[in-house]
Amino acid sequence: MSRHIYDCPVRWSDLDANGHLNSSRYGTLLEETRMRMFSVLVPADPAERLARNFLLREQTIRYMHPLETWETPVRVEAWVADVKRVSLTFHFEIKDDKHVYATATSVVAGYDSIRGGIRRFEQNELDVFNSYADTTSATTS
Repeated sequence: MSRHIYDCPVRWSDLDANGHLNSSRYGTLLEETRMRMFSVLVPADPAERLARNFLLREQTIRYMHPLETWETPVRVEAWVADVKRVSLTFHFEIKDDKHVYATATSVVAGYDSIRGGIRRFEQNELDVFNSYADTTSATTS
């Protein structure tokens, strides 16, 4: 198994009045990580991109420790489990060397924006997802 690791910058504006990463911003960290994992799958042709979209179907975040810094990036580790023909599950850990700040699970489906419906993943997409697959670890949430 290979985890995707993204050192995600945290901006000062991402913090709340208490100096913690605002809980609404965790979803953005997960989105940025997924998009970097998917970048190799994004077609150059805009029309083809519409036909080969992804749709976030479900997301759960478990907050473990307040993230109180914006001066250094936070590490987001992501891996894939439960790859199916129309959906897959991502697991995430948002952490640094001292703390795990949050764990999360996201379920993503293939989506065709032109047709307006769920689509089956193509083999090259399944190959990329499976390159990050881990069927042995416990879930993070």
